[in-house]
Amino acid sequence: MLKGLRERLHTSLDDLDCARLQDRFACLSITPIADAPMRQPIVVGGEIKRVLIAPHNGMATLEIVVGDGTGTVTAVFSGRRHIAGLDHGRAVVLEGVAHDVKGKRVILNPAYTLLP
Repeated sequence: MLKGLRERLHTSLDDLDCARLQDRFACLSITPIADAPMRQPIVVGGEIKRVLIAPHNGMATLEIVVGDGTGTVTAVFSGRRHIAGLDHGRAVVLEGVAHDVKGKRVILNPAYTLLP
C-alpha cells in the first residue's frame, strides 16, 4: 500500500491523468485513439480536452479535441458554433473516419454519444 502511494507521489500529473483516462474508457468496446487506423471507420472515446470555434473556408466550425490517455483526436463539426452537451471535461464516444491533417488525427462531422 505504501509503495503504491510513493509511486503516485513521484508520478507527474500528466501521467496520472493518462492512467485515469485509460482506466475510465477500458470497459467500453472502443478502440484506443493511439491504435485507431486512418481512413477506416472507427469508434473512439475520451474526455473533451479543448473546444474551439474556428473559421474554415468562410464557415464557422466547432472543433473539439478528445483524449483517452493514449492519444488525442480532433472532431470537426462544419457549420456549427455550439452543440449542446459537448463541453470541456465531458466524456464522449465518436464514430467516423479519421484522416491525417497536418500531423493531427481528425474526424469530420462524426456521430457522437455523450457519456455520463
